[in-house]
Amino acid sequence: MVDSTAILNASILVVDDNPANVRLLELILHSAGYAAVTSTTDPHEVCDLHSKNRYGLIVLDLQMPGMDGFEVMEGLRQIESDSYFPVLVITAQPDHKLRALHAGARDFLSKPLDRAEVLARVHNMLEVRLLHQETKTYSKELERTVEEVQASREQIRSKSEEVTRLYDKLVKEHDRVIALSAQPGVMVGVVKDESISTPWYKSLWQRHRWLQLNLITAFIAAGVVGLFQETIDRLLILTMFLPVLAGQSGNTGSQALAVTLRSVFLGELELGKERALVMKEALLGLLNGALVGVVAATCMYVVAVVKHMPNAPMLSLVVFLAMIGSCVVSGACGAVMPLILKKLGAHPVVASSIFVTTATNVASMALLLGLATLLVK
Repeated sequence: MVDSTAILNASILVVDDNPANVRLLELILHSAGYAAVTSTTDPHEVCDLHSKNRYGLIVLDLQMPGMDGFEVMEGLRQIESDSYFPVLVITAQPDHKLRALHAGARDFLSKPLDRAEVLARVHNMLEVRLLHQETKTYSKELERTVEEVQASREQIRSKSEEVTRLYDKLVKEHDRVIALSAQPGVMVGVVKDESISTPWYKSLWQRHRWLQLNLITAFIAAGVVGLFQETIDRLLILTMFLPVLAGQSGNTGSQALAVTLRSVFLGELELGKERALVMKEALLGLLNGALVGVVAATCMYVVAVVKHMPNAPMLSLVVFLAMIGSCVVSGACGAVMPLILKKLGAHPVVASSIFVTTATNVASMALLLGLATLLVK
């Protein structure tokens, strides 16, 4: 796991020819605690700046005069030719998204920008970037160690069995680190053997099927919202808190998913302890949901009072209960989803995040809108 302090201290470069967009992104990132955010409105400076500073993330607008985002990425690829490409693109054109991913971008933001989405995607990309750097450094150190041990193999064989076991342990650890470096990609539908040299048509086939699956699950969440259209029309204030619940429950589910995958990958999850793990994550979801629910409910109450709504207390109660319920569901799903995939004979990492995200979105939206339908008249 990457320390949250390291994520907040990672260097970020914002690139947009519109100063207003730059200021908006800087405000969003600074308000979330990111301490090393710089910006430029000149795309020609990006490659030189990245060569000097090696940013942990570059937030790049695609449509800029003189030099568009695709040309910038072309230059950045020459700098990051053997490393994780840390580019998050911004576009309002749907047809640019797939083209940007093929060009090397790791993720995209759609205009107009949504604060919760910006923070979630920035956090996820920085976490993967830092994990990639850690595993790459660790892998190189381990490779050097293995090479030194292999050079002395004949000498090792003449020594005690304890030294021989140490050699075998180092080799296994090296294989585990290589597998670990592929884990972030597998979670989002990138097969472990894909690299920058993989032909584009093969990469398209390997990735696009997971994007279609993600689209289907997104429609499921949208369908849940559609079921409560009448409640939304009557209580439009609820739409302010839908992304709040989705973001908090999604983060809770991601935390439980990361812990479970790590336990499965390292063989720490003993047979018969699966139920205890799920119960623990559900309990953590309950406690964390209650704590953040108090704050969210207070905010709902204040907003409702300011808008002179007579049902402010009941609205705040709905937010509090929905926050608790969605965090419990997301924590349990984050723990149980890899276990289900493993039991079905599938790789526990593959598509886990897609299913967990769907479950948390459906739970948070259904609970908020359903409780509002029942309790707020």
